[in-house]
Amino acid sequence: MIGIAVVGYGYWGPNLVRNISEAGGAQLISVCDLNVERLAAVKSRYPAVTITDKFEEVLRDPRVDAIAIATPVSTHFKLAMQAMMAGKHVFVEKPMASTTEEASRMVEEAARRRLVLAVDHTFVHTGAVRKMRELVESGLGDMYYYDSVRVNLGLFQHDVSVIWDLAVHDLSILDHVLQERPVAVSATGMSHVLGEPENIAYLTLFFESKLIAHIHVNWLAPVKVRRTLIGGSNKMIVYDDLEPSEKIKVYDKGITMCPNSDAYGEKVHQMLVGYRSGDMWAPKLDMTEALKRELDQFVDCIEQNSRPITDGQAGLRVVRILEAASRSLAQRGRIIELEEARLIA
Repeated sequence: MIGIAVVGYGYWGPNLVRNISEAGGAQLISVCDLNVERLAAVKSRYPAVTITDKFEEVLRDPRVDAIAIATPVSTHFKLAMQAMMAGKHVFVEKPMASTTEEASRMVEEAARRRLVLAVDHTFVHTGAVRKMRELVESGLGDMYYYDSVRVNLGLFQHDVSVIWDLAVHDLSILDHVLQERPVAVSATGMSHVLGEPENIAYLTLFFESKLIAHIHVNWLAPVKVRRTLIGGSNKMIVYDDLEPSEKIKVYDKGITMCPNSDAYGEKVHQMLVGYRSGDMWAPKLDMTEALKRELDQFVDCIEQNSRPITDGQAGLRVVRILEAASRSLAQRGRIIELEEARLIA
């Protein structure tokens, strides 16, 4: 059994605790939080679990093989590094760190100590996103675009902008689903609350090919929308995460380019656009809870000394884009080359 401690019992911590307590091959050893009332709630529901407000006690506990970190982003680096230096495997909330430099050091530390470092990019483990990856690999053809809207009213974050809170989901999905990495990013946005980070933003990602990605995130929308369109030369996907059953719909729609002589009979050809409209179908999806699948894989990777799908490198790639997008945001949308961002970091 892999002994796991959870650090942070705020918004996401209870989900981690519940899934770890139910996971096969794992045992929930302890929960650490600075809030005494939260710890009391843990003890009432999980009486056999050790509670503490001192992280050092978790690090010293020989029963703890791994630590799941669900604390504010600004604390991820310090806590994860201390955990790994104590010989503990780490499962850390998204985004994995506040800067590319921090994320790089975390990846290096895990590799040096041969520890598993997993980043909680939960959406990557959903049946819908896994199906999208399968469709992109097999049936969509040449990729044209990724277009996402992820908006709602709240929850406002005081330590990070809406990009680091909401866009991180789409960036992790892009990283997993697409077979091409972005080379540059542009971002624009605005804060409508004095002294607070941006609450609305638009990101555009550029690739070496003709693929383009656009992400709209917003904390000030009157409705909650979680919709993504992916367009290919053969088929197109609509992914609506709020749909109760048919979250993925695949459309046999698109355009065809056919040569045609012009009206004067000259031997030059112009390309005319034709429209193709075929069937729509909704594939069956695995409805296993994503966090359960993710934590089960984390435990398996510890036992087998293997790498999780959303490992430290995946987390680093996402943080690098977030950091570059933040620089672009501060410069009103200037395109930031990701290789340039890598060199500066």
